[in-house]
Amino acid sequence: MATFEEVRQSLDLPLICAPMTGVSGPELVTAACLAGIAGSFPTRNCETPEQLEDWLTRIQAARAKARDAGAHVGPLAANIIIRGNRRIAEDIATVISHGVDFVITSVGSPKDVCGPLNDAGICVLADVASMRHAELALEAGASGLVLLSAGAGGHTGWANGFAFARAVRRTFDGPLVLAGGVSDGVALWAAEVLGYDLAYMGTRFIATNESVASPEWKQTLVDVEFDEIEVAMAPNGVAASMIKGGRGSAGHSVSGVRRVASVADVVAETASEYAAARNATRVRLG
Repeated sequence: MATFEEVRQSLDLPLICAPMTGVSGPELVTAACLAGIAGSFPTRNCETPEQLEDWLTRIQAARAKARDAGAHVGPLAANIIIRGNRRIAEDIATVISHGVDFVITSVGSPKDVCGPLNDAGICVLADVASMRHAELALEAGASGLVLLSAGAGGHTGWANGFAFARAVRRTFDGPLVLAGGVSDGVALWAAEVLGYDLAYMGTRFIATNESVASPEWKQTLVDVEFDEIEVAMAPNGVAASMIKGGRGSAGHSVSGVRRVASVADVVAETASEYAAARNATRVRLG
């Protein structure tokens, strides 16, 4: 459990491996944490409360082992999806008991989860797609916002990520996370300059050795281009970015997927790009 500032300071990069349905399993989450970024997963990826207990036990044991060996370990987040979730109370109790560092809510108002999570000292970031949703999430007790922007993989927003950030920053100076369009370290640095504290990266992590996506889905991400992404309706009635032809979900950042790699390699490459972009900015500023 940690404050948002403690979460931010514990990261090697201001990056969250996005929580992804059908993709984020214990291996992907653990690998992200061990690579020094935030690992996250939707609790509904676990079919039962018992499986959620098992996943969190495994992830936390691997993180503790790495820390004991002297490694720097990134924070752990659980994503609680609100709409249609009949075991919210159980999921809340489980993530609290396992000491996750923060919680991300999505697809619905966080009003029923912020109270118990905040009481337990767990920071809540609410996934929102409009200014009105942002206002309601903050009124409900969320500590920060994940701005679901156009081009996000899976569930997607409609707003431009640049304009969305500037609109929110007019009235809110708390934690802000960009979801949508981050394909490399250059985009990550640009997001930080724009006013985001952290950013999601999702699509690139689908095509990693540790994700539970099928080999066919991973290879499709390597093969397709930006223009092959379209917005369709997900089974739950929410707009989602998909690969044309029903070949799986992916965001606009698919253009950054060039091979199937390990999580460690993706993070290392992103870190190198991020450092180069920061240095280039300093050079331009003289």
